[in-house]
Amino acid sequence: MKITVDALAHAPIARVWAAYTTPQDIRQWNAASDDWHTTRANVDLRVGGEFSSRMEAKDGSVGFDFAGTYTRVEPHALIEYTFGDRVGLVEFVAVPEGIMVRVTFDAETDNPAEMQRQGWQAILDNFVRYVEGHR
Repeated sequence: MKITVDALAHAPIARVWAAYTTPQDIRQWNAASDDWHTTRANVDLRVGGEFSSRMEAKDGSVGFDFAGTYTRVEPHALIEYTFGDRVGLVEFVAVPEGIMVRVTFDAETDNPAEMQRQGWQAILDNFVRYVEGHR
C-alpha cells in the first residue's frame, strides 16, 4: 500500500530543494515532534548515491536509522529512492502560492497505515515551518 502526504511551502524552489537535500538543514527539521531530533544526516544526491539520518528521542530512550539509495534525481522536481524493500518519491511542484511538496512511500507492515501517514505528515509539516522560517 502506498501512502501520500503533502504540504505547501511558501518559498522559492531553490530554498525548498536545498532545505530538503542538505544535511545541515535536514538535522533542523527532520522530526515528527518536539521531543525527537535528527542527530546526523548524510546525503549523496545522485542516482546510486546513499542517504542516511539518525532520529532519536531527545531523552535518549530510543532511536533509529533511516537510510536508502537514490534511484532517480531530477533537480528541483523529484527525488525517488529505495529504503529496504520499499520505495519513496518526493515531488516538488510549483504552484502560484509556492512549492507543493508531495511524499509518497510504501507503507510498512509493523504499524497502522494511519499512524505512518500522521508521522510522515508531521515531519513534512515541520519541514515547511523550517523552510518558511529560515529564508
